[in-house]
Amino acid sequence: MFPALASFAALRNLGVMDWAATFAAALRSDAPVLALAPMQDVTDLAFWRVMAAYGGADVYWTEYFRVHADSRPERWIVDSITQNPTGRPIVAQMIGNDIPALVRTAKELQQLPTAAIDLNLGCPAPVVYRKCAGGGLLRELNRVDSILGALREAVRIPFTVKTRIGFDSAGAFDELLQIFARHSLDLVTVHGRTVAQMYRPGVRYDLIAHAARQLRCPVLANGNVYSAAQALEVLAGTGVGGLMIGRAAIRNPWLFDQIRQLRLGQPLTVPTGRQLLAYIRALWEAQVSPDATPAAQAHRMKKFMNFIGEGIQPSADFLHQIRRVANDKDFFRVCEAFLDHEQPMALGPASEAETEAQMAVA
Repeated sequence: MFPALASFAALRNLGVMDWAATFAAALRSDAPVLALAPMQDVTDLAFWRVMAAYGGADVYWTEYFRVHADSRPERWIVDSITQNPTGRPIVAQMIGNDIPALVRTAKELQQLPTAAIDLNLGCPAPVVYRKCAGGGLLRELNRVDSILGALREAVRIPFTVKTRIGFDSAGAFDELLQIFARHSLDLVTVHGRTVAQMYRPGVRYDLIAHAARQLRCPVLANGNVYSAAQALEVLAGTGVGGLMIGRAAIRNPWLFDQIRQLRLGQPLTVPTGRQLLAYIRALWEAQVSPDATPAAQAHRMKKFMNFIGEGIQPSADFLHQIRRVANDKDFFRVCEAFLDHEQPMALGPASEAETEAQMAVA
């Protein structure tokens, strides 16, 4: 039993499921919180189910609810909360800038078995930031201040924020931290890049460490955490309360358990090629839609394979072939050609630069 989840076990034994209390207890624990990052059209209910079978994260963030004057919470994201297959707390993330709509949605989401409400201040997709949402709000800190004030008043469970260090520079990062401090946030996740930087090299772990020192609430470090050894280096070097991991967890579903094992001095789980192949098959089955053609299913899987392929060497050869398959037969023919073996798989990127250059999910 990992310390961060001890309170969950106690509540489960009582037949009670107070996810907000479970999440709050995890944030107070001495053990680092390991969170699965929200990634649109990737970290859905089906993906969570697969991840949970491999040990999984301590906490899961939903895909973001798009909030505007006429919005209602998307049903498929609501389902990921109400049908939670992970046995772990779920944080509901919102994106938008309409204060009445954000308040209304936050109140609705609190009626679900939700552990916390999160505001997205980090999405770097141009279609999002051009509407002054996600990372675009970092250009209008007064507006951020107003939104956080309204939401803090409306949210009765833990209230969290996921942010980047600035829009096109980190020059206003201290001012942003002061705004966060004014609103008694329960957790801040800092992705150590600017919005304009997207996913290019140069994660500012020094600024993540600065946030951890300045804020009274816990901070999670986010941005290019790609292995268990490097994860422990980030934890030690920043003093944060935990890590949020996205792309590397898609590539390596064993990563969360590997971090726990390394931290506790236990033998490290190192999967073989056939075990990775079994994971890919599990993903395929989880993503199958009854009305999808083999070509459509193969196309859907390419979103995951763009990340998994980084850990399959030679990655360029594998990705070149897998991106050209058009049906299930060809898809698994390529996967088996590279993975039908019992050799251990490190599942790390060929290099940090290669990994960051291929990142494309908000």
